[in-house]
Amino acid sequence: MPHRVAVVALNHFAPLDLGVPGQVFRVARTPDGEPLYEVVTCSEGRMPVRCSAGYSVLPDHDLDVLDTADTVVVPGVHGGRVLRDGTISDTLAQALRGRPRTLSICTGAFVLAAAGLLDGRPATTHWHEAGLFARLFPKVKLDPDVLFVDDGDVLTSAGVAAGLDLCLHVIRRDHGSEVANRAARRCVMPPWRDGGQAQYIDRHLPDAGGGTAATREWMLTHLDRPLDLAALAGHARMSVRTFTRRFREETGMSPARWLNGQRVQHARRLLETTDLGVEEVARRAGFGTAVSLRQHLHAAVGVSPLAYRHTFRRA
Repeated sequence: MPHRVAVVALNHFAPLDLGVPGQVFRVARTPDGEPLYEVVTCSEGRMPVRCSAGYSVLPDHDLDVLDTADTVVVPGVHGGRVLRDGTISDTLAQALRGRPRTLSICTGAFVLAAAGLLDGRPATTHWHEAGLFARLFPKVKLDPDVLFVDDGDVLTSAGVAAGLDLCLHVIRRDHGSEVANRAARRCVMPPWRDGGQAQYIDRHLPDAGGGTAATREWMLTHLDRPLDLAALAGHARMSVRTFTRRFREETGMSPARWLNGQRVQHARRLLETTDLGVEEVARRAGFGTAVSLRQHLHAAVGVSPLAYRHTFRRA
């Protein structure tokens, strides 16, 4: 049976936040096209809920559906409608406790904190509401500078688009990078953004055409080799100066930075999908040594190769 995701709709909900789980989890499928998640939406008493954009929705379920959910998602509420007094109804608080996994998007973290789910835990929320959050919930270890926080069975994300990142992160954690990347492509978004807002597109193939596209594609098939700027420019049949300028115009970054990002992505894929040792992963990704791989991977995603494999490798 697909993993059931229950989304809790609250009055004054942020429209994008409410729609994100249904959109992202819905397109996560097996290679044969079988759905991996089922998304249902509920509200307290199955009552209509209204958003700031001037319309209401009528969920199909009440809070009882949370008893059958594997993951519960609480979207944010709009602007000044956050919980100014830090309280929610006893019914909602009780319904949210004891779930296998709970996520919040944006100011949905206020709801989780009001239910007591974040006491003593690291969490994040929309930066604009971070000051209020810290005053209302001093027991929470708030980090307003990251896109999302994964604390095992409770995960929180920052504003709006960070909910997309969090949902993809959950899919990646559940089913590995291949499934998450397919879902990301369906949603036309990068599969991974770390807390520093950097975007890492897994094995991105450049567009066909002139310029440096052919050389970029060639680089992707020779990541394990030394690729200095002179060799790249020679492959593109350009001077080093012209190649560097054209490359930056087409990708928005220098050849070295782009190449390093692709090597990190290749290393991540090898860690996720093979049993190769760290030294061999480093060699095949073009980093040469395990020490170099550790440094680059930690800079990109904040963990060591072994910790990354343990977290993201499919069971």
